[in-house]
Amino acid sequence: MHSRRHSTSRRVVLRIAVCALGFRVVSAIIALLVNVTFPLYQREQFTVFGSTSPFWDTFARYDSGYYEGIAWSGYAPLAGGRSNIAYFPVYPLLMRYVGRLFGRHHAVYFISGIGIAWVSFILAMVALYYLARLDLSRRQAERAVLLTTIFPFAFFFGVAYSESTFLLFAVLSFYFFRTRRWVLGGLCGAVATATRVPGIMMMPALAWVALQTTSTTSATSTVSSGAPATRDRMWAGVGLVLAASGFGAYCFYIYQLTGNPFEWAATLQRWGYHPGGAPWVAPLRLIQHLVTHPYAYLASNPMAPYETLYGVTGILFALSIPFVWMKFGAGYGLFMLLNLWLPLSSGAFEGVGRYCSVLFPAFLCLATIRSRTLSTAMIVLFSLFYTLGLALFTTIHPIF
Repeated sequence: MHSRRHSTSRRVVLRIAVCALGFRVVSAIIALLVNVTFPLYQREQFTVFGSTSPFWDTFARYDSGYYEGIAWSGYAPLAGGRSNIAYFPVYPLLMRYVGRLFGRHHAVYFISGIGIAWVSFILAMVALYYLARLDLSRRQAERAVLLTTIFPFAFFFGVAYSESTFLLFAVLSFYFFRTRRWVLGGLCGAVATATRVPGIMMMPALAWVALQTTSTTSATSTVSSGAPATRDRMWAGVGLVLAASGFGAYCFYIYQLTGNPFEWAATLQRWGYHPGGAPWVAPLRLIQHLVTHPYAYLASNPMAPYETLYGVTGILFALSIPFVWMKFGAGYGLFMLLNLWLPLSSGAFEGVGRYCSVLFPAFLCLATIRSRTLSTAMIVLFSLFYTLGLALFTTIHPIF
């Protein structure tokens, strides 16, 4: 029986990996067709090979240039101005060291970044399946993977961006914490917190998971066997310290570089991000526009369609937090709450779609919907808006 179950699990994992790879290939073909069919919204800021490539350039837009610049020549602080220190190091360093295996050339670094994103995405989908199986049936876990894959902003997982790498290590960190493998969870958490700025926002969630898991250990231990529970709490603490060390290491590096460990945050503010405000201001403003004069708003403001795509996504994810909290506990709820507070408190919707793409608890929650009609409708809508988002990104509309 155990052998048969293990064989079934291996087949499911192999199917997920193959389908994830196939989906990335199909997305790449669609992006190529879009790129050769529709005009670019604006001129290319850079190209993979130094001249236009209809296929490869679809993977490298906007922030991809900053990641490749860090991989090529490192960080370059600019006192009082915008600089690349706003981008955390794991992904661009992977681009550098993988790229150097094939020669020092800009195109090699870009293509290495694409390969890293694809591999990370495939592994993340497998890891997400295992994490989902801790709470869901096999069919629901597979549906959670599907919804994550076709989420309207999931095209970022297949381009030269850090989202898929972050998702992989965030999911692994939660999985290892929930299965009491504290050191492995801490190491994966360290990679996650050194991959993207929002990584540090997962620390309260990991701490809650650690507290909940070790409390379960204490409750099941007898009076004579209290030592295992104490040892479990100690190793959980070690895991949390390890997880925070990735963020701390980058801050220390920035301190050595600039004299201010949080200069990366000051740089983000110079990019126009000012977190810390009331997170409901921007959503309420968008709702007012869409309720009172939707056509005039969408037709007269050139940024309105993009703001609406981002804003409605952020609002729907925020509304899902209580359901995630009730169904899966405070750990997952905190992860979503804090990672949504960060962008929404800036008063702008820019990048909210990318923030939401890595909020895996929402997809676990959506996978539990029992209505076949509603599930099918959701898959269709996700697929349609995924294609739209991919087309907008490929043609260099302000989707980033």
